[in-house]
Amino acid sequence: MIKRSEQIKELFEEIGSAMKTKAVIYVIGGGVLLIRGLKPSTKDIDLVVDSKEDFEEVTNALRRIGFKAKKINRLYERFDLAYQLIREDFQIDLFCKKVCSKFQLSKNMKKRSEKLFSLAQLNVLLCSNEDIFLFKTMTERPGDIPDCVSLIQRGLEWNAVISELEHQVKSYGEDVWVTWIGERLDLLEKQGLNIPIMKEVDVLREKYFDDLEKRQRKKG
Repeated sequence: MIKRSEQIKELFEEIGSAMKTKAVIYVIGGGVLLIRGLKPSTKDIDLVVDSKEDFEEVTNALRRIGFKAKKINRLYERFDLAYQLIREDFQIDLFCKKVCSKFQLSKNMKKRSEKLFSLAQLNVLLCSNEDIFLFKTMTERPGDIPDCVSLIQRGLEWNAVISELEHQVKSYGEDVWVTWIGERLDLLEKQGLNIPIMKEVDVLREKYFDDLEKRQRKKG
């Protein structure tokens, strides 16, 4: 379990020192929440890279500093993980361009990201709280709902959340994703949280089921 943001920063410095070519890493999960004071600890660090070259370089650097591949368990069924690597207290979930099978690293996600620091061979950027919220509505790990609650309580730019969701559905054709986020938002509403974008999400969700029914009729 990682309890100090300094541990994460020190890890990135170690990764950077082991790299042979320059790469960019986007951090999108509990590690960011720990750094921003929204979470007291995190079990894993979720990283996304935007190219096959960066993916290979980061993977090789992690192996050079002692990380080993770990068997992926059923809690990560929706993740479509490229790699899950572990070393002592650190578990890294590494994705290449796409996270959770459906969630692409978009241009707007990159624009919303915040630079943590730059090293000689490594740039580390933190994804926005809005994009982390979307990411966590895709997963089924025990701590993800509490993390979503913390993010809502801190305050989210809901226009950015729904805009990114609509962009993901339109641009990447992964409309089934809206049913997953809809389930999570339903659960959060039942806990008494205000979700200002529920009407828009319901419209997207209804469209998905209507389109699915049409496709099934054609097949029948």
